[in-house]
Amino acid sequence: MDIKAIAGDITTIATPALVVNLFQGVTHPGGATGAVDAALGRAITQLIADGEITGKEGELTLVHTLGKMPAQRVIVAGLGKSEKFTPEVVRQVMGNASRYVRRLGVRRYVTIAHGAGIAGMEAAVSGQAMAEGAVMGLYTFNKYKSRDPEEPQRELDEILVVERDAAKIPSLEAGMAKGRVIAESVNFARDMSNEPANVLTPTEMADRAQRMCRESGLDCEVLDRPQMQELGMGALLAVASGSAQPPKFIIMQYRGDPANPSNNIALCGKGITFDSGGINIKTGDNMGSMKGDMASGAAVIGAMRAIAALKPRINVLGLAPCTENMPGGAAMRPADVVRAMSGKSIEIDNTDAEGRLVLADALSYAVRHGARRIVDAGTLTGTPFGGLAAAVMGTDQDLVERIIRVGEAAGERYWQMPLWEDYREGIRSDIADIKNTGGRGAGSIAAAYFVREFAGDALWAHLDVASVARTDRDSGYLVKGHTGKPVRTFVALVEDLARG
Repeated sequence: MDIKAIAGDITTIATPALVVNLFQGVTHPGGATGAVDAALGRAITQLIADGEITGKEGELTLVHTLGKMPAQRVIVAGLGKSEKFTPEVVRQVMGNASRYVRRLGVRRYVTIAHGAGIAGMEAAVSGQAMAEGAVMGLYTFNKYKSRDPEEPQRELDEILVVERDAAKIPSLEAGMAKGRVIAESVNFARDMSNEPANVLTPTEMADRAQRMCRESGLDCEVLDRPQMQELGMGALLAVASGSAQPPKFIIMQYRGDPANPSNNIALCGKGITFDSGGINIKTGDNMGSMKGDMASGAAVIGAMRAIAALKPRINVLGLAPCTENMPGGAAMRPADVVRAMSGKSIEIDNTDAEGRLVLADALSYAVRHGARRIVDAGTLTGTPFGGLAAAVMGTDQDLVERIIRVGEAAGERYWQMPLWEDYREGIRSDIADIKNTGGRGAGSIAAAYFVREFAGDALWAHLDVASVARTDRDSGYLVKGHTGKPVRTFVALVEDLARG
């Protein structure tokens, strides 16, 4: 699907569908929407007066033009209240509108540049948000479905963004190019997370990472079991011991500032390609969703893809420790003691607390290789925010606040949870340095506190993204299945740090 910007007058362009917009509470549209309204004999104004169009966010109203203008159909997209208008609204509008047009069987449509004509939003910001919303909103994962040859294939070929002010076109196009890169990288991560576990094994996940790195110009190395044993990755290998699938440790390198090796950050993501719970096996309810327990590892791989294209001036190390967690005959047991790469001993209190174990060795690797900042992500515990936000915790307040700020701008929300030293009592072991659970209370914090033990002196933050990794319905640019979060947060954070 192609998305591009041109200068012109939308009332004169022939198209199967034209998308305009309206703020809530507006009774007489102005600007481009007003010009379309005039061409339609004030039909939009009349529909507003009748209460059929309100401008509420998420509202889409179809108006047939009946030959009054070159566009065959006009779709009025509600933007909500003007004081709450942000790039996130633009993303949501583009996702909803693009899927709506596709359902009509239309292969191309024209839209105005949402936000570019509104004070306070730069054209590049609008363009990026429009491309992100459209590309993410049109995502599908249908590779295993047989298609009825008699059913028409509904795909969009082109979205044409029309802006009257020709001076804004270069900025719109630059924003759209960036937004497309980011959105396609999100979809790259979504593809991996939506795959069944019999397809996306640790080996397949590593193969996809290597192909992406070759195509993107990144350095990539994949460690196998013997190399992990040599490095002392006892925590990762303990999780892998119950599976017939060999573990893989994916290492990706982007060198955006090679003259300053200390200008760096490591991104680490949990890559459990299927989580049965191990000996502490999960119940059968919804266990199928555990194919996506590698979503954070996929997000790191997706983020590295975007970072390679955007070329920020900073060095980035991307790590994804990948394995299954299965209850095979050689599986780790409760009360086992294993030793992480850092040398720290760990008592296995619960084999279903495996994500923090693989992250322990990932962080240990990052520290050994000079990471000054580390951000890890995992679907570890689920947090009490529903699907609206993920948890963030860390040892450096500036890093945590950056994540919250850039995440909000990118459309991925975080809420900071405390890491008081009192919580360390929960992971204290009688026979080892620490244990891998902290009891029922404050489970997300206990998990983060465990991971913290392996961050060394690096500035560190942890994202618990279990609550936002999947969605059960289409909404805006989110499509049922895996969301690809936190790809956009990782990319925005890296860019923000590169700016200083």
